[in-house]
Amino acid sequence: MACVGARVVVDIDVKKKPWEQKLKLHNRWHPHIPSVAEVSVGELFRVEMMDFSGGGITHTYSAEDIKNADLSIVIMAPTTPRLVVPIDLKKKPWEQELRLHNRWHPHIPPVSQVKGSEVFRVEMVDWTGGVIQDSGSAHDVKSMDLSSVHYLSGPIRVVDEGGIPAMPGDLLAVEICNLGPLPGDEWGYTATFDRENGGGFLTDHFPCATKAIWYFEGIYAYSPHIPGVRFPGLTHPGIIGTAPSMELLNIWNERERQVEENGLQTLKLCEVLHSRPLANLPTPRGCLLGMVKEGTPEWEKIAREAARTIPGRENGGNCDIKNLSRGSKIYLPVFVEGANLSTGDMHFSQGDGEVSFCGAIEMSGFLELKCEIIRDGMKKYLTPMGPTPLHVNPIFEIGPVEPRFSEWLVFEGISVDESGRQHYLDASVAYKRAVLNAIDYLAKFGYSKEQDIRPKSSKVPVGPKLVRKPDVLKCTYDGKLPITQNPSASA
Repeated sequence: MACVGARVVVDIDVKKKPWEQKLKLHNRWHPHIPSVAEVSVGELFRVEMMDFSGGGITHTYSAEDIKNADLSIVIMAPTTPRLVVPIDLKKKPWEQELRLHNRWHPHIPPVSQVKGSEVFRVEMVDWTGGVIQDSGSAHDVKSMDLSSVHYLSGPIRVVDEGGIPAMPGDLLAVEICNLGPLPGDEWGYTATFDRENGGGFLTDHFPCATKAIWYFEGIYAYSPHIPGVRFPGLTHPGIIGTAPSMELLNIWNERERQVEENGLQTLKLCEVLHSRPLANLPTPRGCLLGMVKEGTPEWEKIAREAARTIPGRENGGNCDIKNLSRGSKIYLPVFVEGANLSTGDMHFSQGDGEVSFCGAIEMSGFLELKCEIIRDGMKKYLTPMGPTPLHVNPIFEIGPVEPRFSEWLVFEGISVDESGRQHYLDASVAYKRAVLNAIDYLAKFGYSKEQDIRPKSSKVPVGPKLVRKPDVLKCTYDGKLPITQNPSASA
């Protein structure tokens, strides 16, 4: 287990002047100004600082402070976002001051209230509530009780500046102003689940539970289990959504029940995609309902009705959009008074979809958000795609922040499965084949940034740069389900 997080070597109290700080500041260059801290080579450390005027420029709507500023000593600080959902990383989700929830239901009460245009901060645990540990084993992945995920922070009631709540039929515009890992918890993990406990997109090829730990250094992540790789992440929330109405909740439960009961016989896609179950139906097992007290008749009723958080739905929910980072805005339909916004499942980074179910770099984290209520926005901007006006979907406006990659390889997939059978225009089969092509290529030629793995006429790119050990943490697969073999693959 590595030490994670940057050590603070120069801290600032914004209520004090530069000369009142614990480690007094300086405004001159001279060789005899003594050092105030020491760091080691390779150590990740944090330096806090004041604005250039040392607080001489104040947060006022006047320029007099600038006119009269003493430039010889050379705080217009933005308002600090209000913390509306705090997290204590030493406590379980049900032990938090504002208990978390892992279901969608209109009667889970809000734990906080925010006003339109207010910037507020929401902290959250990782999606498992701390079950997956920074350890040397993948057994926590293999044996995890998946009835308890995802743990969400909220719900948060949203009102306009006049105190009038968001109402059904409105749109809630949610802007992501800032986000990141929780201080002192700057690590994450990727995993694949056991085929008979969670599975994943390629579970018939890779049935074993595996895990890789990642450590964060600013925008970069590296893993001792995947040596030679260090890359900039694009941090985002996996889940953000509003509470459903009872009418919408009943629609969800009925259609998902039909898929779970009849899907294996009616969906031809089940022949090539093997994750089970096809739908996670309401169950009291593992249920956490925020501030609703467990064991009460109210809790029992809600637990039997509340929807799981696994799929994305009309309310947003588990959207897993990798580009939903700083500067992004989500336009969520409102189905209940106050909207009851919830969020969680923070990712340091992710590809185009979580193909292994836990395919992002999962972490605890925070969001700093700002909401705006667009009155009657559902009718104005969303087109129902179903039998009722509730069959709508959110709109996502992607922000301007993205890592700058200049070179990459693209792997194609076609709708032909591993047995050679053609599937008519089946995007899922094509995507599965594209991912398998990429996996096999990297298994052959490596992944280190020091190695050029592009096809060449001169020689095949193999040799000492190809790193196969240490491997990711892995468990055995003890089930009896058949494993899909690709007879032509090298890995």
